[in-house]
Parts: sequence; structure tokens; C-alpha cells
Amino acid sequence: MEILIIRHGQSEADLLEVHEGRADFPLTELGEVQARKMAAAVATEYPPEIILSSTLKRASGTARILQEAIGCEIRFYDELREFNNGVLAGMSRKEAAIKYPLPKGGRPVHIPIQDGESALDLRYRAERILREIIHDYKDYERVAIVSHGGLISNLFNAFFNLPIGDVVFPTGDTGIHLLELREDIRVVKFINKLDHLSYDNALNVTRRNLR
Repeated sequence: MEILIIRHGQSEADLLEVHEGRADFPLTELGEVQARKMAAAVATEYPPEIILSSTLKRASGTARILQEAIGCEIRFYDELREFNNGVLAGMSRKEAAIKYPLPKGGRPVHIPIQDGESALDLRYRAERILREIIHDYKDYERVAIVSHGGLISNLFNAFFNLPIGDVVFPTGDTGIHLLELREDIRVVKFINKLDHLSYDNALNVTRRNLR
């Protein structure tokens, strides 16, 4: 079984300098272009049999563009949404730094931001949804997941059984990762592939990789 993990394209929040997380911004025009380029590459090189997507607009919009290129089924999961950042969702970064500054040394992994989830909650959610996907879709040869930077990083940590908070896996806009589950080992075929964007020098694929 192969798991193709894809981050959404650029969203409007990227242009507004706000905390995104659970704030539900759609793709920008550039984000749609990125998604179409990603979809063309995936359809040609490693088309999935089914697409599983976050319900947030920036991910679901990316997933629908991919579905148009592939023609396969798509299913939406709330569990694939980005980190629940509570009161910070949609708030400007300047305002957030004043109203909700990070504690000295950072926020402990078990303590959530107000009205949100903790880093520990996010890791548990990633563990749960990954195991659910592996169990429920084990008869598929290749499954695509369209999600968000923070959740994707936690899916990788869950896949590798890494300790919480020790390793971060950044992903660019429409970055593609391909994992494989075999009977005895877990294989990484590639991480954060962005070749599909290389034809447009105007694309800034390194900005805000963990949204």
C-alpha cells in the first residue's frame, strides 16, 4: 500500500499575515495554479485510486482539482484538518503576539492554546487517522491524502513512531510525499517533491511551510 500525502496550495491567509490553522480561507489564484500543476504531475506519475481530504477550503479545493485530473472517488475527513489553534485562528500575527504571547520556553505539549488543541492532541489525532486509513484502505494500492503542513508533519512522526515534538517535516505549497507500507518495513520513496512548480519562477514555494 502506498500513501501519497499532498499539502494544499497557497491560501488567502498567506497574503494576509494571519494565523491560519482552523481559519477557513480558500485558495488564491496562485494556489489554484499550483494545485493544477500538482494534479497534472500526480495524474501522470502516481495516480491514486482514492483521495482523502481535509474539509477546510484550501485543502478541499486542492483535492477537488486533483480529483478532476484523476477521475477517482474523493472522501472528506474532519480529522485531516489543520491544527486547531483556537483563538488564534484568523488573527493577525502582530495582534496574536501581543494578546497571546508564547510562554517562556514555549507552550508545553500537553497544554492547548485557548479554545484549541495541544500539540499532544494533534499528534494523537494524526496517529488515530493514520491507523484508520491504513486499516480501512489496506486493499487499495495507492491512497492520496490532501491536508495541511502541521497535520502532515504529525502524520510523518506517527508513520515513523517518533517522539512528539522532536522532528518537524516542512512541506511547501502542494508539496508531495510518497510513503509505502510493506509487510515488514515502512518505506519513504520521496519527501516534499515540488518539481511540478519548477516551471514558474514566480512561485514562492518556501513560504510559511507549516500552516
